[in-house]
Parts: sequence; structure tokens; C-alpha cells
Amino acid sequence: MPDCHPLRQALYSGASLMAIDPDSVGYETPPIAFDYTWRDAVVYALGVGATPDAELDFLYEGRGPKVLPTFCTIPTFAAFDALVDRIGCDRSGMVHHSQEITVHGPLEPQATLRVTGRVDGLYDLKRMAMSVFVIDAHDQEGRLIVRGEVTLLLLKDGRFGGDRPPKAERRPVPERTPDFETRERISTSQALLYRLSGDTNPLHADPEFAAKVGFERPILHGLCTFGYAGRSVLREVCDGRPERLKSLRAQFSNPVFPGDTLIVRGWRDAETVVLTASTEERPGELCLSQAFAVVG
Repeated sequence: MPDCHPLRQALYSGASLMAIDPDSVGYETPPIAFDYTWRDAVVYALGVGATPDAELDFLYEGRGPKVLPTFCTIPTFAAFDALVDRIGCDRSGMVHHSQEITVHGPLEPQATLRVTGRVDGLYDLKRMAMSVFVIDAHDQEGRLIVRGEVTLLLLKDGRFGGDRPPKAERRPVPERTPDFETRERISTSQALLYRLSGDTNPLHADPEFAAKVGFERPILHGLCTFGYAGRSVLREVCDGRPERLKSLRAQFSNPVFPGDTLIVRGWRDAETVVLTASTEERPGELCLSQAFAVVG
């Protein structure tokens, strides 16, 4: 599987310093072919903490393998850099704010997908800007398999004269005991394993780089934490059946460090599961907030 982020190094080095373009809203990328095999699906599953005692179906080709629904974040990011280039921004100020996935069809263990991305919104928060990308992946027959929505904060691109963002729907955490709680220790090498799925940002590997941007050590990828949350829902609510997880959304609020113990809690309300993620080491800080899944 190719690196999904060919301009990843530039994104974090600030090598691209462009003026933000309000006219980029509505821009669509040309189709991008994304090929993957069962090995890519298994490397991803290992990268988000899958273990053979509970999830061998997702790790062994003799059983398919099954594909974790959150694997769909990998092909949808094939269009990411083209969209960033089109809006024009200071890449050194980009922060991944939130992620949403909707799975419309089964993820096969091997496929060629056709990925297209669209700049769905570009908003002015005065001190910063916000961009929203919608990225679709279709199979070779033209069927929509996955839709991803990526929201970025652009910390150095405010006051460009755009509109304010629409009010986001809030998902309050129920004031009752969660219906489930999972605890998993994040391996000290987890970020190094997850980055093999394509996100080679040095923030997750290089202690010197992490220190330069204000972290005491490399942090876990937000989308890796997202994958852990998806596995929790799959195991606790969906009986391990990937076709039952229809969508997942989360806002990235605080980092998780390799070596932490991740705590995912869920509250079921019909087809919706409200989620939070925090760590045992910093229980007062949510790592994932405004998070929920829809299950079938």
C-alpha cells in the first residue's frame, strides 16, 4: 500500500505557506486509485491494537481476514493532500480537529477503490480558520463504500473574510453509569506500528521533533485512538461483526501517549452509542470528545 500522505513532511515543516483561498469551496479532486491487500488491513488492525485472542478474524488471512470498519480512514486520506493544496494554508498550523466515517458497503480484504475528495466548507473563526473535507471511496463497480468527513483547524489562517461555521450538533454524555468500559494499555511501540499504515508524521516517532512542537515525547496518532474506540464498539455492541458499525465520529481533544492506558466508555441509546475516551494517567482529560457511533 502506498504512503497516503506524500507531502506529509511538508505538512509539519511549514514548507507550504500559501494564502487561503475562499473560492476553493466546492473543489473536487479527480479520482485517485487506491489499492490495498489483506496485509494492509492486518497491519492496520495491529496498529490499532487488535489481538489474536479476541480478534483473530481481523489478523489472519485464513479467516478472510475481516476488515475493521475504521480501516476506511486509510483510503479516504488518499485525496487529503490535494485538498490541502487547493485551499491554500500554512501547513505548519494545521490541526486535525475531528473525523467522521460512514460505511455504506463491506470493506473487502483486497480491493481497488476510486477515491474523490471535495472541499465542503471553509470557515473564518477570526483567530483561526476551519476547513471541512468530504472524501468518498467507490468500488470498481461505482458503488459508494465509504464516506469520510475531515475537519481541520488552521491556526494561522484566520481573518480571511469567510463565514462562521454552522453550529455543530452536541452529544452530551449521559449522567449515568456507562453501558460498557474498556481499558487497554497502549504499547510503547504502538505509534511506530500504526505509522506503517501511511501516516509518517515525525511527531509520532521522533523525540526531538516532538519536543520542538511542545510535547514531552512522541504522541499517538489521533486516528489510532479513533481506531481503538471503533474496536471497543465493535466488541462491546456489535458482537464483533464489522457490518454492524455504520458510522463513527469523534473530536480529538487531548493526546494519548504510547504507554498510557486508554479507557473507552460507551452509553447505548437505541442505535446510537455515545462515547468518551480518556487515559488512566490523566483521567480528567478527554482524548476523544463529542464522539458517537451508529450501529445496526
